[in-house]
Amino acid sequence: MVVRKIKERIFSIGTIDWDRRLFDSLIPLPDGTSYNSYLIRGSEKTALIDTVDPSSEEEFITNIVRAGCDRIDAIIINHAEQDHAGSLPILLELFPGAKVYCTEKCKDLINHLLDVPAGRVQVVKTGDVLHLGDITLEFYEYPWVHWPETMVTYSPEEKILFSCDLFGSHFATSSLYMNEPCKIEIAAKRYYAEIMMPFRGSIKKHLESISNMDIQIIAPSHGPLYHDPEWIIDKYRQWTDDTVRNNVLIPYVSMHGSTERMVRTLTELLMERNIGVKPFHLTDADTGLLAMELVDAATVILATPTVLFGPHPVMVNTAYLANLVKPKTRYVSVIGSYGWGGKTIDALTSMIPHIKAELIPPVYIQGAPDEKTRDELKRLADTIAEKHASDPLVTDNY
Repeated sequence: MVVRKIKERIFSIGTIDWDRRLFDSLIPLPDGTSYNSYLIRGSEKTALIDTVDPSSEEEFITNIVRAGCDRIDAIIINHAEQDHAGSLPILLELFPGAKVYCTEKCKDLINHLLDVPAGRVQVVKTGDVLHLGDITLEFYEYPWVHWPETMVTYSPEEKILFSCDLFGSHFATSSLYMNEPCKIEIAAKRYYAEIMMPFRGSIKKHLESISNMDIQIIAPSHGPLYHDPEWIIDKYRQWTDDTVRNNVLIPYVSMHGSTERMVRTLTELLMERNIGVKPFHLTDADTGLLAMELVDAATVILATPTVLFGPHPVMVNTAYLANLVKPKTRYVSVIGSYGWGGKTIDALTSMIPHIKAELIPPVYIQGAPDEKTRDELKRLADTIAEKHASDPLVTDNY
């Protein structure tokens, strides 16, 4: 790995995990990730912002040595999760004079997660300032972006926002800065969908305070930096506002083909009504791509057969995850087929209480679809079209 200069006295010394393909044993990482750490040399003190995942600890220490750093006075921990703070224990051994700066909640978490002694920690609050000499660092508590202890750090002299997970992306690249907008937008939206979307309300509030900062560079904890901060801030404004696209997402699973035939028919009917539609087959699906589609779809149709007395287990998992990320979806419904009975519709709708959407009457049939089924799906498509057309929050201009 290499040490890269951001500004004359600020360096990126984190590591790139090119080959990691799963995060939290849950989130697919098709493009790997990075664990970003930043070294700041003031005229009087040296600070480090965040560490790296313990799996990259050796490379991280090598980078510190390559940076010619023989003294660290302050270690700022914006977030206690191990991919940010996991190498903190060894740093405290190597630099016994270093003090950890973090929020009160973070102090408690790094004690429980990493056994960091309370005596090494200085608690900071919003508005507190750390003076490094000719550089200052300002701290802002941003709880629930995405853990309760999260904060961001801002240097007014250097006009850099060290944004923690906010504005991040799981994207391994040799480029220090974002220079592939299309690829990075996909990676950043995926990251937002998987990690940030449940905290949309908190993020909207914090975007207001960020707009008051004079920022030239955003330096997140994962992925490349942004030397055009407004680009990623605008994306977040879109993703966190209340508007949705004139789109329908249809996650589906089918055992003997009946539910899939219904999905195909409904897809065609929606297309005929000039509604964007995305059928999403769930078997062996990338949950990150599904989460991306959930960010701004106006309507979600859960399509599943009945297994014994309830929905297919794959759909159960999908409904559970969708409920966790809390998309701003406006409408939801269920379609599918059963053999002899069950309570699939009741089971599914009870699993998504955090999705504050209007339930459109489902189309759930026994056996294979026929002309009557097509008529019912037409009525469903017409209802969706009417709902979208009359809803001021549904837009094609996204």
